[in-house]
Amino acid sequence: MEKELLEFNCSLNRRHFLSKMSVGIGSLALASLLNPKSLLGKEKESNVASGITGILDSPHFAPKAKRVIYLFQSGGPSHLELFDYKPLLRERNGEELPDSVRNGQRLTGMTSGQDSFPLAGSQYDFQQHGKSGMWISELLPYTAKIADELCVIRSMYTEAINHDPAITFFQTGSQQPGRPSIGSWLSYGLGSMNENLPGFCVLLSRGTGRPQGQPLYSRLWGNGFLHSLHQGVQFRSGKDPVLYLKNPPGVSRTDRRQMLNSLTQLNEISHQKFGDPEIVSRIAQYEMAYRMQTSVPETMDLSSEPESVFRMYGPDSVVPGTFAANCLLARRLIERDVRFIQLYHMGWDQHESLPSQIAGQARDVDQASAALVLDLKQRGLLDDTLVIWGGEFGRTNYSQGKLTKTNYGRDHHPRCFSIWMAGGGVKAGFTYGKTDEFGYNIVENPVHVHDFHATLLHLLGIDHEKLVFKHQGRRFRLTDVHGHIVKDILA
Repeated sequence: MEKELLEFNCSLNRRHFLSKMSVGIGSLALASLLNPKSLLGKEKESNVASGITGILDSPHFAPKAKRVIYLFQSGGPSHLELFDYKPLLRERNGEELPDSVRNGQRLTGMTSGQDSFPLAGSQYDFQQHGKSGMWISELLPYTAKIADELCVIRSMYTEAINHDPAITFFQTGSQQPGRPSIGSWLSYGLGSMNENLPGFCVLLSRGTGRPQGQPLYSRLWGNGFLHSLHQGVQFRSGKDPVLYLKNPPGVSRTDRRQMLNSLTQLNEISHQKFGDPEIVSRIAQYEMAYRMQTSVPETMDLSSEPESVFRMYGPDSVVPGTFAANCLLARRLIERDVRFIQLYHMGWDQHESLPSQIAGQARDVDQASAALVLDLKQRGLLDDTLVIWGGEFGRTNYSQGKLTKTNYGRDHHPRCFSIWMAGGGVKAGFTYGKTDEFGYNIVENPVHVHDFHATLLHLLGIDHEKLVFKHQGRRFRLTDVHGHIVKDILA
């Protein structure tokens, strides 16, 4: 008898208990993670299989933007050559950067050992454009034509001084890898507006400025500790825009459907046994991939676009994988209600030969960026689509390496830089923030990365302090424990 009681007691260990209770506990955990209010019986059942339902019933307040296109210029575009006109640097070209301006601020290892820090004035002219009189470089003639659509922030700053942590900071709100990206947070919070395409799509292009510059990593559009359902899906140039989407030779669409039905049954059994919410995410991903077999080829097929559209975006728009082609594709994704589209354009890291490199890099993006804004506007999509253009930091006002009459380079500069936004509830033809006459420090209306994220979420109707996810005993959010809405740029 004692032996039987002992065996019975041993069977009631923690693992056995959780195993037996996995259906009930697992279901409750899944419901609380995917849609906690459903536990209160106040909502319709979440459509998990389609991946369209976010954690929020609805935005916290009326959104001004429903969709976002983020044109991320990887490498750090020089604000001094593009948007922040500093004639003093030309006047004092070759003179030493005053110690009172630098004030002992941190430098990268690439220039900290220099004996001299000669000021380098831009070799490119600036003019005022539009009714707003916005200063824009001659490197961006097409962007200059849409000056009255732009909200330029000249007072961005960051804490990161090197590429990887700086890009990671902008994309996830943390310099350390492992946090969810912006698109993943939006997918988690608001869900998707399209059942046949991912709510978060990623497009990459390589520029002509410094083609073999800083690499990009898939974790930049990763889901971090959120469910894998929310990770970004990369669209590639070539015959297979999304890897492993096509059926292998000899497998018909009917065969694929039958296989997925069987996999779903097996995964449901696993979920009942283990209660792991990632199993439900896996089912949703399989179903999404099945629907994408039809939707992706239709989206990528540009044959229906008139010739006038290709002329608007420029000659590169017919070349798959270029920035121009990706901008056109972004517009097509927006038309199909993809919520967040991230374009990365590499090549802006001009440590040397900046005058020639940045000219090519600007040509890569200028016409297509402007065309995207105009195209969205003429289709009635710009009002509720936010377009963002910018990189991870700016460039130094002094030359990295030797300064000559025709050549110079610029190092990383996190203290101030410029980005622009258009549509989606921001003021048009508006310039915000100001840097000193050397283009080195901010003297008016600084905007931190966390402030940028808080404002972005606000435009989408989200209170950045309320979109949270509990992980390892702590509540995380995109803005961490920081962030202020930049109300002055809101329309």
